[in-house]
Amino acid sequence: MASSYKLILFLCLSIFLIASFEMMAVEGRICQRRSKTWTGFCGNTRGCDSQCKRWERASHGACHAQFPGFACFCYFNC
Repeated sequence: MASSYKLILFLCLSIFLIASFEMMAVEGRICQRRSKTWTGFCGNTRGCDSQCKRWERASHGACHAQFPGFACFCYFNC
């Protein structure tokens, strides 16, 4: 009885681990890069997002702090 319980537990854990590795492979990674087309202070994330999508073919964009101010960063699928 105890050995069948261990076997079932082992099979369930194995299936769970295999499924989680498959999901990780599908997700993909996102790479961040400073915008090559944005100039000056980035105080409007919506504008940065729009420019990254239209001009640099990125997934999205956002303003982030970078010394000495804020810069537009674009995000791409790696």
